This record gives sequence, structure tokens and C-alpha cells, in this order.
Amino acid sequence: MGSELMYYIPVMGLIGLAVMIGKALWVNKQDAGTPEMKVLAGHIASGASAFLKAEWRVMIVFAAIAAALLAWSGTLVAHSDWVIAVAFLIGAFFSAFAGWIGMSVATKANVRTTQAARTSLAQALKVSFNGGTVMGLGVAGLAVVGISSLFIIFLKMYVTDGDANGEGMMTALEVLAGFSLGAESIALFARVGGGIYTKAADVGADIVGKLEANIPEDDARNPATIADNVGDNVGDVAGMGADLFGSYVATMLATMVLGREVVSLDNFGGMAPILLPMVIAGLGILFSIAGTFFVKVNKETDSVMKALNIGNWGSMILTAIVAYPLVQWMMPETMQFVRNGVAVPLTSMHVFYAIILGLVVGTLMSAVTEYYTSMGRRPVDSIVQKSGTGHGTNVIGGLAMGMESTVLPILILAAGIWGSFELAGMYGVAIAAAGMMSTTAMQLAIDAFGPIADNAGGIAEMSSLPKEVRERTDNLDAVGNTTAATGKGFAIASAALTALALFAAYVGLSGISGIDIYKANVLAMLFVGAMIPFFFSSLAISAVGKAAMDMVKEVRRQFREIPGIMEGTATPEYEKCVAISTKASIREMIAPGALALLSPVIVGFLMGPEALGGMLAGITVSGVLMGMFQNNAGGAWDNAKKSFEKGVLIDGVIYQKGSEPHKAAVTGDTVGDPFKDTSGPSMNILIKLTSIVALILAPHLPKDDVQVGVTKEVVLTQVIEADANGAVSSTVKATEYVKSLGSGYELKGNTDGIESRLVGFIESTAPVDKETWFNFDRLTFNTNSAELNMDLSKEQLTNMKEILNAYPSVKLKIGGYTDNTGSEATNMDLSKKRAEAVKSALVSMGVNADRLDAEGYGPQYPTATNDTDEGRAQNRRIAVRVTGK
Repeated sequence: MGSELMYYIPVMGLIGLAVMIGKALWVNKQDAGTPEMKVLAGHIASGASAFLKAEWRVMIVFAAIAAALLAWSGTLVAHSDWVIAVAFLIGAFFSAFAGWIGMSVATKANVRTTQAARTSLAQALKVSFNGGTVMGLGVAGLAVVGISSLFIIFLKMYVTDGDANGEGMMTALEVLAGFSLGAESIALFARVGGGIYTKAADVGADIVGKLEANIPEDDARNPATIADNVGDNVGDVAGMGADLFGSYVATMLATMVLGREVVSLDNFGGMAPILLPMVIAGLGILFSIAGTFFVKVNKETDSVMKALNIGNWGSMILTAIVAYPLVQWMMPETMQFVRNGVAVPLTSMHVFYAIILGLVVGTLMSAVTEYYTSMGRRPVDSIVQKSGTGHGTNVIGGLAMGMESTVLPILILAAGIWGSFELAGMYGVAIAAAGMMSTTAMQLAIDAFGPIADNAGGIAEMSSLPKEVRERTDNLDAVGNTTAATGKGFAIASAALTALALFAAYVGLSGISGIDIYKANVLAMLFVGAMIPFFFSSLAISAVGKAAMDMVKEVRRQFREIPGIMEGTATPEYEKCVAISTKASIREMIAPGALALLSPVIVGFLMGPEALGGMLAGITVSGVLMGMFQNNAGGAWDNAKKSFEKGVLIDGVIYQKGSEPHKAAVTGDTVGDPFKDTSGPSMNILIKLTSIVALILAPHLPKDDVQVGVTKEVVLTQVIEADANGAVSSTVKATEYVKSLGSGYELKGNTDGIESRLVGFIESTAPVDKETWFNFDRLTFNTNSAELNMDLSKEQLTNMKEILNAYPSVKLKIGGYTDNTGSEATNMDLSKKRAEAVKSALVSMGVNADRLDAEGYGPQYPTATNDTDEGRAQNRRIAVRVTGK
């Protein structure tokens, strides 16, 4: 089935990896500077490597236990498999590997950037940005190669009937979700663990070094300075790489899962909606490579931020230009998103508009974040001014600005959600997220450049290089702070769209139609979900506080007990500070990780799928707001502190580093550090990880006990056939039949209708035969046509689909019957086409075609007289019989 197109997707990922290798080799060939610089860089690299090894030992144990549980649980339900554990392990490995690639190159690029800054700003930008590009292309290339290759394998394993909308595809994508779960799980531990490490070192170094000892940032006399620079790599590079890898994969997966529900008559076996997000991601890698050529400066006075923006804009514009012919080529003009028998029309143009909307939303989110975190803009300047009256007013100003900074992004995000949904439903929301994430390679290259520049400045300071070298690295570092903040704003926006798409996929798999907040358990879990990001942030920030206290005590001890440190005649014991951050981060990352992974499991099994849906909604909304607030507040505090390096004007007086207002700004930055580098960026992983866990959990969740209840006498209108003049119908008084199926679906009909009699036969011990037929009593066709009137028929078709889902071993034959009027050949042809129409409708709703057969029959077994229109309409019936149970 399908086309050769899907085989070209991993090729695009491999191209990205090939360019990554080329750039890594180029960075490695650059001059690493003086012997002293090389020694310092060696300390940073060995510290980062030691942390990753310690972290991986814990994550390997977690991955082994999780994989065993997934393998076992995959054998318990119809739409999963033990292979999900293999996908999980591959996702976990790729995520960790992506982080290692970035960290490995960053620890080489930092010292080479320092050396390049001795010559020019242009060369320093070239080295640091190429180091970041290695990270960006590594993450994007591994993500595209991994998810597309596994999709091809699972397609061959599970989709044996060639049905892009069927149960085989559902199984393939459910197993593929294991890849995303592995990626996000490792990302959470890498981001939280790395964030705790880097901020414990940073806060400890600042409190003792800047505030107590009054020595510059990154001074070699500070015992925590190596740990601080190590932290930039393990948190802002390795952690960030694993984070964006998980986001990238989750976005593609969510769109693919929803794409299975889009019925598309295309040239790819109906798979165009599933393949499109992977194709966009693959092309995004190529356009990101092209965008890197635009990032350059020529003079010392050129704007580094402008150069990075040009590269970013270039890659996005190329993506937008190519999206139109791509969508028009892959997708038919009209499609349908079909769920529970309800078909929502889609058009290829609206899908294209949704992709463009995603790019626009991502751009606007980055622009707003840049405004709130850049030096020289109102938000940062207001914090600078408040520093003039003390530490408390600086903190108050930063908190207020962080809260204000959520307004515009949320309005933009809300408009993007509403607009993309209006364009193409939940598939539109998902494909908008895919469009936003398409240039992840470029976004991550810009983001990863920041920590490299930060490390370069540290090495320059510790090596006592000339002032102009530090000025160049400070220029890059200040821009890096802003790009880090904009990258986090971009990530949280994409996470919000992806979480909504994952939620929509979860609703489809769990059998619920939505969440009803009028239900007490759902409303309760909505509040519980909204609380979780706050509790998660508390755990992460408290962990930084605990580790920072240990770091402060150690730095004070060394200043006190090792004579000659302050005079520069003795070498601090850097390794002890590195060990403190390593042990603390490994120990403290467990609780936040367990909260994210276990909360959906506990709520799902104790309270059911709809209550879990309520919790997911609460986590998503609260997590997005918390992420934006913390990222922006932390970024603004950081650049407010850096503003003092060139001098700031407060009430007519110029204040510089070492002044009292500067010390207040350092306090604000100390508060903001865990905001922007630990808990804030973890929010986007939290909201996606809980949704992915729920998605994998959905088939396993307990349903209500199966029960039959006779509730009341109702009047049912039995519509048999409709024409332009109305419907031929019969009205009967019957007893309502209500049964809760094992899936949680509430089946309704009447006690004499097809639903009650068919379920009763399936559950009975009666053998299948060729004589026991059950008549549909609420299917409607237009007169002399095989076209189903879906408005009148969708309820009963949905019931049939749910019956088949509840009894997975059942197979049915659909029979189209005729009366004895008119031409026998014409009647037989029409009856066969009507039977096939019912089969097609059920298949489009997700029923495996192998479980259904369709055939036309003659005027056997009339159910009514042929003397009246109503009787003849009833004789032109559709019936089913069980052929296997």
C-alpha cells in the first residue's frame, strides 16, 4: 500500500545527520586556544561527561522496568503489542543520544569560541552557531529517522489489509507511541536533572562569589565556577536537546494518530494525512540547513540578534512557500474526519492554512518572548529601575513582569487554537503544531548557541583574557539569554498545541466523547490537574534550593580552609562542587519524574478515562501558563542583571557591576535561575508526557461494569427510507434498551431492536448459522439509491461499531434485501450496493474490513406485506448475521 514517498522521509533525516557530522568535524578543527584554556575546557567536559554517566545509570534502570511493564501490558489489549517496549527503548536511546551529541560538541565549541573571540565577533559567532547547529540537526535528524523508520516497520507488521483508517493502523500508531513515550520520559529526567545541576551550581556560585566575596562571575577563584559551566552543558544543552527531541516526536505522533481518522482518497493509499507531518518535518531539516547560511555578521557593531533572526525567518519562509504545493500534491481537494460516525469535511487548502497559522503563531510567540526578555526593552528596563530601591523591589518587579508576559502569548495561542480548529478540526490543530515545529533544527541551533557563548565567556574570564574578548563573548551571551527564552516560549506554545492533539487522540482511543465538567469526578480532577504543575515546580525549585545550600556551604568552606584561593596562589577543589551538583541532581530528579509518570496512571485506573481527561485538561492549561510565566520572568531577571555590565542610568546616576542596585539584580537573577532553567522549561515536557502516558494507557483503563437496564417506555420512530418528499416511517411504542459495553460506551436502542437482539445472540451459547438475521431498524437510504443518509443513520452505525469494538472476535455478514417489485436484476444490484455502503461506512469509522462481508439478496423472508409503501420499504431492508464469535 501507499507510495515510495515514505521511504524518502528517513533519507531527509539522514541528510541532516550528514551535515551535522560535517559541521561537528569543522568545529573540532578550530583552534582551541592556550594550554590554560584547554585545561579549563577539559575540566568542563569531564564534569559534564561524569554527570551524564551518573544520570544514565539511573535512567537505564528506569527504562528497563518501564519497558518490561509496557511489553507485558501490550499483550493485554487488542490494539497494542509487546513490541511497544522495543519502540520505547529506541525512543529513550535516541533521546539520550541526541542530548549527548549536543553536549559533546558544545564542550568543544565553547573554548574554540573563546579563541575565535580573540580575533573577531564574526568568527566567534560562526564557531558558536555552528556548534549549536550540530545540536539542532542532530535532534531533528534522529527524530525524523527514528519515527519514520519505525512507522515503515510497523506498517508492514500490522497493516496487512491496506486500510489506512482501520484497526491495523490503529495498532501500528499505538505501538509507535512507545517511541514518543521513551523520548519524553528521558527528556523529563534530562531536563529536570540537568536543570537542578546547573542552577544549584549557578546559584551557589553567585551567592558566595558575587554577593559575599565580591568577585566577578566565572572567576577562576570561585570553586563553583567549573560546576556552573558544566551545568550550562548538561542543563541547557543535553537537557534541552532531549527536551526538543521529545517535543518534535510528540508533535509528529499526535498528528499521525489524528490523521488515521481522516478519510482521504489520495495517491498514497489514504495515508496522506498520516505521512504529511513527517514530510513537513523532513523538509524542515533541509530548509533549516539552508537558513544557517544566512546567520553571519561582518562588523563588530553588527547585531547578532538580527543575524540569527534572518536565519530563522529564512527557514520559516522556505517552509511556508513549499507547504502549498506539497499539500496540494499529497492531499485530495476534500476529505472527511470521521469519528463515532460523525463526518467533518476538510479541504486541502484549509490544511495548508493551518500549517501557515502554526508558523505564524510560533513566530509571534517568539517575538513576544523576545520583547519581554531583551535588554533595552521596557520589561527588562523596568526591573533594572526597580533594582535601584533594593532586592525586594527587584523581585517584585520580575514577578509582576513575568505574570504580565503571559497575556499576549495566551491570546496568540488561543487565536491559533481556535483558528486552526475552525480550519480543519483537531487535525488542523495538530498540523498547525507540526508546521510550528517544522524548523526545530534552526530553532534549536539558535537556542544551543547561547550556552556555548556563556561557556566561552566563562573560559575568557577564568583565563584572564583581554577585555575586548570578554566584551565579544558577553555580546553573544546576552543574545543567547534572549534566544534561550524565545526558544522556551516557542517550545511551550508547540507543547500546548501538541497536548491538545494528543488529548483529542486520547478521547478517540479511550471511548469517551469528551469531558463533562458537570460530573463531580471530572471537575475534581480538573482542579487536581491544574495543581500538578504547581507541585511539580515546587519540587524542582526546592531541589535547586537544597542543592544550592550544599554548594554555598562547600564554597564557603574552601574560601575559609584553603589559604591562597583569593590571592590566586592556590587552586580551588573544583571537583567537589561538581560532585555536589551531580549527586543532588540525580537524587532530586526522581520525585518530579515520578509525579509526571504516575499521576495519570493512578487517576486513570481509580477514576476512569473521563476523569483522567479532566486532569489532562487542568495540567495543560495550568502548565502552559506556569511555563510562560517562569521562562519569561527568569529571562528578564537575567538580562536585567547583565544590563549593569555596561552601566545603567537609575534616577540620574549610572550604576555598574558591584554597585548596590547590581547586587539587587543578582538576587533577582538568583530567584529567576531555577524559574527559567529548571521548572519553567520542564512544563512543556510535563504536559506532553502526561498526555502520552494517557494515550498509551487508554486501551487499558477499566470501564463501567457491563449492565442492562430497562428504564422507561419511549416512542421510537423507525425510518426505513427517505426521499425528497419526506421519509416513509413507522412509529412503534417500545421499551428502551440501555447497556454499558466493556469499552464504557452506553449502547441505546429498544428491547426488540437490532442492538439488544444482536448483543444477546453474541453473548449467548447459540451457534452461528445462516438463518439467524437481525434487521437494522434505523438505517436510512435515499429512494432508489445506495447513498446512506448519515444524519439519520449515524447513531445506529455508531452502535454497530461499538458492538464490534466490545466483542473483537465477532465477524458479521451484511445482507441487502429487496422486495418483489420492479426488475429483479435492478433490485439485486441495488441491494448489494446498499450492503456494501453500510460496510464502507463502518470501515471508515475504524472497523477492520476483514470482520465484515457484504452481499445482496432476493425477495426472501419478507418482513411485511408488499401491498403498501411502508411494507415495501421495510422489505427493502439491511440485515446482519453473525458468522463468527
